[in-house]
Amino acid sequence: MSQPPGLQSVENARGVVGQWTESLAQVLESMTDLRPATQWQAMEGNAAELAGPDAEILWWQQPFQVAPGAVVWVGAPKAVWEHCGTLTLKAAGLDTVDPGEARNTWFEILGQSLGVMARAIGAAIGSEVTCEPGSEAAPDPAIRQWAVVQIAFPETQLPAVLAALSPRLLEVLAAPPAHEEAPLEPAAVQPARASDGAASRTMELLLEVDLPISISFGKARLPMKDVLKLTTGSIVELNRGVNEPVEVLVNQCLIARGEVVVVEGNYGVRIQEIASRQDRLRSIR
Repeated sequence: MSQPPGLQSVENARGVVGQWTESLAQVLESMTDLRPATQWQAMEGNAAELAGPDAEILWWQQPFQVAPGAVVWVGAPKAVWEHCGTLTLKAAGLDTVDPGEARNTWFEILGQSLGVMARAIGAAIGSEVTCEPGSEAAPDPAIRQWAVVQIAFPETQLPAVLAALSPRLLEVLAAPPAHEEAPLEPAAVQPARASDGAASRTMELLLEVDLPISISFGKARLPMKDVLKLTTGSIVELNRGVNEPVEVLVNQCLIARGEVVVVEGNYGVRIQEIASRQDRLRSIR
């Protein structure tokens, strides 16, 4: 039986881990207003050897809807999840933070970054990938291929976070499933035209992908203590005037702006402006 591929030998796997590491820094920055430095390296060994025999590791197991057994495990030492969770909640306005709240906040941080990992896996294999419900679970003791991630805030160097891709996920990334293209008959080949793009089998697959569309009437930032005071009848003032256009978001990316209309008793939006490329890029930061 052949050995499963290793993390260091699979280019797609290295790319996925790199994007996830970067997204973890971005999520932490958005929640704490502090940008940590992150870097990772591939290492071999068991978790106890890499983290230290006395380390208290909080494990999360994240399966992906790509293949049975396609899983990622992430282990954070107590010092990491306590520090990151506490920073986040204090940035939200809490003066004191319970360890349980810090722990749950770490899982929220991790969940957002693993959503980015799912998209990175999808980009690597050429098909949509989403996260399945995860759970607190330690990895298989046989796992010996690790991404060791260092997180450093200003003046604070944290212990390493451990992440492992399951052998099945590494196999998928090493040999993505082939997507057949429709064969071309020599006599049927014509000069390419812009309107011919829909004839591509790949484009036909993409056209069937469902995308979530949402309408943003505005945003507001409130301290956590004010959020906890919200009750029925509370009013939250948004950052957009009543006469300003609303934003049309596709998969949380700004696509267009328009005015709110009512169609047969339902709300709708009449598109007035397509967002520029610069606006779209700014919306996904």
